[in-house]
Amino acid sequence: MSEHKDFLRTIVEEDLKSGKYKEVVTRFPPEPNGFPHIGHAKSIAINFGIARDYHGRCNLRMDDTNPTTEDTKYVEALKDAVEWLGFKWDNHVRYTSDYFDKLYEYAVELVKMGKAYVDSLDEETMREYRGTVTEPGRRSQYAERSVEENLDLLERMKNGEFKDGEHVLRAKIDMSAANMKMRDPLLYRIRHAHHYRAGDKWAIYPMYDFGHCLSDYIEGVTHSICTLEFENNRDIYDWVLDTLGLEPPRPYQHEFARLGINYTVMSKRLLLELVNEGKVSGWDDPRLPTIAGYRRRGYTPESILNFCDSIGIAKANSTVDVAQLEFAIRDDLNTKVPRVMCVLDPLKVTIENYEGTEEFDAPYYPEDVPKEGSRKVPFSKEIYIEREDFSENPPKGYYRLTPDQAVRLRHGYIITCKEVIKDAEGNITEIIAEYNPESKSGRDTSGIKVKSAIQWVDAKSAKTVEVRLYDRLYSSEAPKGLDDLNPDSLKIIKDALIEPAVITEKPDERFQFERQGYFYADPVDYTDEAPVFNKIVGLKDSWSKKDKPKASRGERKPQVKKVQVEGEVEPMSEAEQALFDRYTGELGLNSMVADILARDEKLSSFYEEALSVSSSPVTIANIVANEVARELKEKQAEELKFNAKQIAELVKMVDDETISNKIAKQVFEEMAKSGANPAQIVEAKGLVQISDPAVIVPIIDEVIAKNPDNVEKFKAGNSKLLGFFVGQVLKATGGKANPQVVNELVAEKLK
Repeated sequence: MSEHKDFLRTIVEEDLKSGKYKEVVTRFPPEPNGFPHIGHAKSIAINFGIARDYHGRCNLRMDDTNPTTEDTKYVEALKDAVEWLGFKWDNHVRYTSDYFDKLYEYAVELVKMGKAYVDSLDEETMREYRGTVTEPGRRSQYAERSVEENLDLLERMKNGEFKDGEHVLRAKIDMSAANMKMRDPLLYRIRHAHHYRAGDKWAIYPMYDFGHCLSDYIEGVTHSICTLEFENNRDIYDWVLDTLGLEPPRPYQHEFARLGINYTVMSKRLLLELVNEGKVSGWDDPRLPTIAGYRRRGYTPESILNFCDSIGIAKANSTVDVAQLEFAIRDDLNTKVPRVMCVLDPLKVTIENYEGTEEFDAPYYPEDVPKEGSRKVPFSKEIYIEREDFSENPPKGYYRLTPDQAVRLRHGYIITCKEVIKDAEGNITEIIAEYNPESKSGRDTSGIKVKSAIQWVDAKSAKTVEVRLYDRLYSSEAPKGLDDLNPDSLKIIKDALIEPAVITEKPDERFQFERQGYFYADPVDYTDEAPVFNKIVGLKDSWSKKDKPKASRGERKPQVKKVQVEGEVEPMSEAEQALFDRYTGELGLNSMVADILARDEKLSSFYEEALSVSSSPVTIANIVANEVARELKEKQAEELKFNAKQIAELVKMVDDETISNKIAKQVFEEMAKSGANPAQIVEAKGLVQISDPAVIVPIIDEVIAKNPDNVEKFKAGNSKLLGFFVGQVLKATGGKANPQVVNELVAEKLK
């Protein structure tokens, strides 16, 4: 079981402990109208994970109630995604269409009870009659049809006697309901379309809100877990099951925040647009956030699941930094994949004092990775190095090959530059070099000191490969459409050179190309004759320093960072490691947040300062690693309008319930703009959370006095109206009243 008990697992445990259910049954119910994406992976992990953790069952059910958009290829993609992530559904794959006959019987029963009617209003009038959030709707005149007439029309709708949109079946609930979803919602609509499973049997199809809850009930689901946008739909879910008086046990719906990632779109409409417009190569394009895309790019199931686990299960929507997902795949591959040498932009080097050939024995893994394995790396007079690993006029801090600076060939000898050969345009075409025969790696007796080692390949034995360098598909943090596409999201190199062992031995299908990143043999296009490798992710985040403003005159210029000799994710310094150990051990931070803070001196300094005046290390760490870090991407620390002490004050206000978490985000945004203290912002805007019953009770009394009809309905047994009264009180206080206190006081008043 996950070491972090989220609110959903708390609910499940309470339900089992109370005896509400004997067995946990969850379900993953996607609509088969597109390929599943990373957001679906989170839902899969939650639903299947909870069933696994509590020794229950999870159903895979295709919500196939819209025949105009669904296809068997999407069904197969959904099944494949669940299996690839390592989960198994209970028995066979289920379909809402399996229950069409039973759902229709339930609809007939509601009509007979006077709880549903056939409406013939046109779409525009129906929308007009619905009302607004401040004004009640009005019921259609067709709601007065007799039970017999409704049954006759419904039967004829089913038989295909009417055109699309001519009639709909609606629930008869409450056209003045505060939750507008409850204003006589649609249950069935006419669709003259061929269904990929049911054929042409049906001319009407159930709406999501009708088919979903009943399918859950039919399957014996206990916990119907869905994303937050369906929160208001929960009232319909309960109404349908309660009104039909179905035999218990029955399912209950619980919502969690959907996954949002910056630089990423997960709208099915936008993903379909990308595919249909040819902006990507298909649903499995490695730039897409589809599970098929991540899989083809080289992501592992473990990295996806670790990412989902690291971001947790929240009750409020937020946006996750895509760097967290990239960290997850780096972290997973770091101890798994072999290191090899590949030259993406080859520059020829002729070693004039070397004759013959030899082979170096080179390990696939560094010493700190608990895996073994090695290969033979051929070496001869002519080799190729990365063009950027030679500089004729090097900047300060450049540690690779120059006319005056020697360098080590990884696993091989130290070489020095003797001559630079150029073409007529002045482009460097070849380096003439010398090697030191006493400098062989592992047996170096030359006494020569070098500051870097570079990758290389032997000219005769190297294999030509195609390398596809994938980057983020969008250049905007919050993309809205095709205009935000990153024009550099794919670069194809046709003539990269790789050491021969990668092609002939293939110890793994994923590799770390030293100092380049992690790569994957493309599962579709790769052949031994024409190898193709996809870039999974770089060795570190290449976007965190993009678009930084240049230093003004008089400002300190950033130092050129030393090249990493081994091509690994840069190891922590002793000071950074000490911080990381303290953060994860003493302060209880998760490893990802601790890593972000420990490696960034500005962030760790900010965090330490805030920590000195606060006793909430985890809450402060999350704010600093996310909100504060986002501000520091655009500004220098001295440019921030808020300081660490103010962040600590903000956290304290949340801890002592002066403000809610939701209000805290609003306050932080204002702090970032104006620099005002959080207490001043809260006071000026009147954002203090109201928890005093003496203040809340008069407001409750006023709401009750204004809604005598709903009071009567509540006392007659319509317990769902409790939410209406609570909502009215919260609205009257501008959302500042403590919801928990309001709930308790309203329930007491309505007894």
